[in-house]
Amino acid sequence: MAAEAKSVLFDQFALVGKALSSGRRTELVDVLAQGERSVEALAEQIGQSVANTSQHLQVLARSGLVASQRDGNRVVYRLAGEQVEVLWEMLRAVAADNIAGVRPAADRYLGDRGEIEQVSRDDLVRRLGEGVVVWDVRPRAEFEAGHVPGAVSVPPEEVQRRLAEVPEGVEVVAYCRGRFCVFADEAVRALAARERRAMRLEDGFPEWRRAGLPVAVGAG
Repeated sequence: MAAEAKSVLFDQFALVGKALSSGRRTELVDVLAQGERSVEALAEQIGQSVANTSQHLQVLARSGLVASQRDGNRVVYRLAGEQVEVLWEMLRAVAADNIAGVRPAADRYLGDRGEIEQVSRDDLVRRLGEGVVVWDVRPRAEFEAGHVPGAVSVPPEEVQRRLAEVPEGVEVVAYCRGRFCVFADEAVRALAARERRAMRLEDGFPEWRRAGLPVAVGAG
């Protein structure tokens, strides 16, 4: 009897692993770590149909990883809690350390980071008082849900157009969703091509928030 009960218990634990066994569902967790989003917005972000995205979200909801509420005619999803963010961070770290295919896949996606200077959260806190320009290179909805105080919203599709706003001699620190997000890398490379000194935050906004550092909300 005890063995059967134990099996049932561990099968319940495994539901979380099963929910995260799809790359599209882990993408959804990654986007929701930035803030709540509608099904339609999530579908656009992960390049899936609304119907497929909704099915993935239902799997995540059944495992207790996401929650939802109705906002007029829309259904808005959010992560069920900070533990889910921590779980997602640990999953990425374990995969990066133990799965041989992660590093080459990351290199193909992110490009050569050897030329990109990275700064820590503590370093960025210090630089905020020294006049550094901070670019939040995430979709605008994510910026409005929460961002580093004083940061400027520069969505990925606006980077090239906004390069001329940066005066010579000004340092820029760009950040996005996290360590495996390419938006900040692309912004730093574009700024460097215009001979501006640019760096990226070594991780992203969710890690900044979870560290208890100041957060601003709204359009800024």
